[in-house]
Amino acid sequence: MKTATVACILASLLTVKPDVGAFDWKAADATRHGVALEALEALRVRLAERNTKAILVIRDDRVLLEWYAPGHGPEVKHYTASLAKAVIGGIATALALDDHALELADPVARFVPAWGTDPQRCAITFAHLGSHTSGIEDAEADDLPHDRLPGWKGDFWQRLAPPRDPFTRARDTAPVVFAPGTDFAYSNPGIAMLTYGVAAAWQARANRIGGSRPASVRDALRDRVFRRIGIADGNWNCGYGQTVEVDGLPLVAAWGGGNFTARALARVGRLMLRRGDWDGGRVLSEGAVEAITRPVGTPGGCGIGWWTNAGGRWPSLPRDAFAGGGAGHQILLVVPSLNLVAVRSGANLDRVDSAEGFWDAAERHLFAPLMRAIEAADPHSGWSPLPASRVIRGVRWAPAETIRRFAPGSDNWPMATGPDGWVYTAYGDGHGFAPGVDRKLSLGFARFRGWPDAFNTENVRSPSGECFGDGARGLKASGLLAVDGTLYLLARNATNATLAWSGDNARSWAWADWRFTSSFGCPTFIEPGAGTTGATREWIYVLSPDADDAYTPADAQVLARVPQHAVREPENWEFFSGTDAAGNPRWSSAVADRKPVLELPGRCYRPSVHFNAACGRYLLVQALPSPELDHRGGTNDLRFRGGLAIFDAPEPWGPWSTVYYNEAWDVAPGESAHLPAAMTDAGGGGWLVFSGEDAFSLRRVAFERVQKQ
Repeated sequence: MKTATVACILASLLTVKPDVGAFDWKAADATRHGVALEALEALRVRLAERNTKAILVIRDDRVLLEWYAPGHGPEVKHYTASLAKAVIGGIATALALDDHALELADPVARFVPAWGTDPQRCAITFAHLGSHTSGIEDAEADDLPHDRLPGWKGDFWQRLAPPRDPFTRARDTAPVVFAPGTDFAYSNPGIAMLTYGVAAAWQARANRIGGSRPASVRDALRDRVFRRIGIADGNWNCGYGQTVEVDGLPLVAAWGGGNFTARALARVGRLMLRRGDWDGGRVLSEGAVEAITRPVGTPGGCGIGWWTNAGGRWPSLPRDAFAGGGAGHQILLVVPSLNLVAVRSGANLDRVDSAEGFWDAAERHLFAPLMRAIEAADPHSGWSPLPASRVIRGVRWAPAETIRRFAPGSDNWPMATGPDGWVYTAYGDGHGFAPGVDRKLSLGFARFRGWPDAFNTENVRSPSGECFGDGARGLKASGLLAVDGTLYLLARNATNATLAWSGDNARSWAWADWRFTSSFGCPTFIEPGAGTTGATREWIYVLSPDADDAYTPADAQVLARVPQHAVREPENWEFFSGTDAAGNPRWSSAVADRKPVLELPGRCYRPSVHFNAACGRYLLVQALPSPELDHRGGTNDLRFRGGLAIFDAPEPWGPWSTVYYNEAWDVAPGESAHLPAAMTDAGGGGWLVFSGEDAFSLRRVAFERVQKQ
């Protein structure tokens, strides 16, 4: 390992002149941000040997690698080629979406009258143009250089005056070679028509509202985006430095013709990673960023100017990765689940014969080595108390800055989907969702629906269910489950825990006249979900730390079960008492016969368990307390710091294995965490609900290399 080389690289970062704006990158030790130094240095050497002018790797807002070839530097702009399609064309489209000037499904002919009578062109939408599925032929032929192309294709690249300019040629002359939306074919004239359409849509909006002539794409990006995120005017340009007047519109090229410094591109990547937010200031809406950086539903799986990994285009990268790319391997890579931005500028990394060849070389020489550097330092690949999962091989968290928080001052949040389609939940020591109930409750009820498109929340008042008393003095929910129209509640702090049920969606509750008296101090229902086994349909399972209260970290998690039709009768409950020689579970009516299903000395704490249909596994989530857990608000309080673990198993009794284990999660986990089925996506990831900062906190999570059981 050439530690001196890396040290020099990192030290040099501290002398880089910052761009305009309050935010600036900081240098950091790569190992503290999940990247192995030796592998990072190997990546730098590899790229330096392959025509690289600039490489910049940023994770968690910290510069882990910044290197420039001799003669290049942080203040030197480099051409972007087709990377401009993403950072100019894509972001201009996002602005137009935020202005409600257009929708991606709009026919472009709505704003470009010349296309209105053409039976092929009138079917082309903005989504088709941005994703290379318009059918408009590309301005390339026979591998000829652009200055030797004949006819309209040569005119396109020479950027002549109207009517031989590239926009007019793309509008009137470039043929449509297949029905729009039926195939994928790279098209520079298609991107020309994208920014033409954006300019025309802005003009139509100005006409509707009585505004003045709208700014060009260049001016709009400068004033509404780039200056706001600290990109100095001298650190970028676009459109080959030209503005072309066509139909009275100020048109700027977005298929190429841009120049950016590496750090300017990285700022664009950071804006996309943060879904349009810049340190609390909203530059673009989340919806607009999603619209341009995720597949738009056409062949090829592209966004608007951006390439996506939703279909596994880049095998080494998480599926949420997206990138802009241009000739000579000008690349801006964004991986939200890794909080990662990378920029590479230079000449070709390898021979390129097609778009596929372009990305093959990027995968081989940039993406895969970068991921090896990250995986070599990933906590999942290091120590874990249990064997690693054979089904879920990695967890990618959205950046901490994207966490959303509701109901401040309230925690716990077990949840279950009720018979009416609402997701019911219970909170502790708070006032619930805004506007909040009038009196602080140790046990209160709420419900929500419409996530993630619209988050509608309500507090549900229940005189027979609500309880009072801070901390251990008041009953608090530890589990919720919906069975055949009935909501069941497990409540802790009842020496040890007790049961209640509601037949009217949490408005009234009946309480059992019995309770657990040994162990099961913080029990939770195992949410079965779709696709679970026949046994789980017949039985209700309950997991708890093997402790008499909810505040003592235990050495093990223990399991109980009860027939679904007999939940309320204590004589029907059974306790897991080990397995037989064939690995089948044994059960006993005596709690004293209980055996652990998972052992984690001093670390077993308040669990939640949900069946994940996409993965075919039960997922157990819990905060990881320190041995000196302090519930008085001290430094070991989980509200302020702590770890997080996710385990998986084929059955409620195991065997359990490690999906994720980090004793120092990057944010405070709070004392409870959930991966509810109601907030799980088709890939098995979705949203983690946790009570960090005493709130209903939400963080997006993705699982990598999932194999369906």
